[in-house]
Amino acid sequence: MTKDWNTRTQLVHAGSRRSQYGEMAEAIYLTQGFVYQSAEQAEARFIETAEDEFIYARYGNPTTRMFEDRIAAVEGTEDAFATASGMAAVNGVLTSIVRAGDHIVAARALFGSCIYILEEVLGRFGVQVTFVDGTDLDQWRAAVRPGTKAVFFESVSNPTLEVVDIGAISAIAHAVGALVIVDNVFATPVFSTAVAQGADVVIYSATKHIDGQGRALGGVVCASRHFIRKVLEPYMKHTGGSISPFNAWLMLNGMATLDLRCRAMADSAEAIARALDGDARLARVIHPALTSHPQHELAKVQMKRPGTMIALDLAGGKEAAFRFLNGLKIIKISNNLGDAKSIATHPATTTHQRLSDDQKAHLGITPGLIRLSVGLEDTGDLIADLKNALQVI
Repeated sequence: MTKDWNTRTQLVHAGSRRSQYGEMAEAIYLTQGFVYQSAEQAEARFIETAEDEFIYARYGNPTTRMFEDRIAAVEGTEDAFATASGMAAVNGVLTSIVRAGDHIVAARALFGSCIYILEEVLGRFGVQVTFVDGTDLDQWRAAVRPGTKAVFFESVSNPTLEVVDIGAISAIAHAVGALVIVDNVFATPVFSTAVAQGADVVIYSATKHIDGQGRALGGVVCASRHFIRKVLEPYMKHTGGSISPFNAWLMLNGMATLDLRCRAMADSAEAIARALDGDARLARVIHPALTSHPQHELAKVQMKRPGTMIALDLAGGKEAAFRFLNGLKIIKISNNLGDAKSIATHPATTTHQRLSDDQKAHLGITPGLIRLSVGLEDTGDLIADLKNALQVI
């Protein structure tokens, strides 16, 4: 029945489970264990668990399951698995599918921790990783080979907002039998069409837009039931990367307003990008809604909206960027994103600081680059705050 509901209805109701008391709000089951009616029942459950049967909170929990079912319904996948953080989701997916000698192709433009997992964690265990320019389809074609296990990329890259062609890369990957894994955080579950375009596995940091209020860590993997329960779940439940029931409950509450928040934030982001575009103190304003964006046309096809993120490249480099950041009054300096509060980040010295200068330059992470996550404040107030901070430069 939920398949017939529109996104906003699914975000409020999908996956709901009620106890015998008929509570309206989703219940928090703060228990790590579950009681069996008999030894025989315990034995049977450890062999195979049914839809509403649970063993241990690390394996599953009623509150967690509600969150998983709800996000799967919204994303359009058969199942989902909730994790302790977005990076637990990335690590879980990548590590659960490979062994020594396997090959992965990944876009270079990734969050710093994703690069660490690919280069350091998987590399030390003998997994071969080839990095390509995510926007260059010829590089993807040249890099994949028969036996390539998976391709991995951010559908919109962090922090320079490159839009990667999910449909084209999926076709390239599937031709050699590779799994398509998409980190879809910047696209958000509201504006995503990744599954329809060929993605096999979609990852979100629920810490970002899904919670949306800076309260808790969480992640989630959306995919087929076979992948979630037969490939990912065995790895996650034995290595301990599952989400806590309380955090899952917070994510459930966040989802009720996710559509409304993302649309309001996207409206503001587009207005801000247009208001700042052409300012002489900015070398670049990067936002998919602007015709100057290299993948502007692709973004219109691939995403329902251009998203809630902007990148500003200040012409004066790091000194100008720091003056700008310190001149902000409403917008806060932090390294999160997708929050109700607008956040400005200097990637070169924070989220991507471990990259070499050459790597940063190759990815377009200049000393003057600011990543701006647009929140729910009044759009006019945000534009005024940004313009006042530019005056400080």
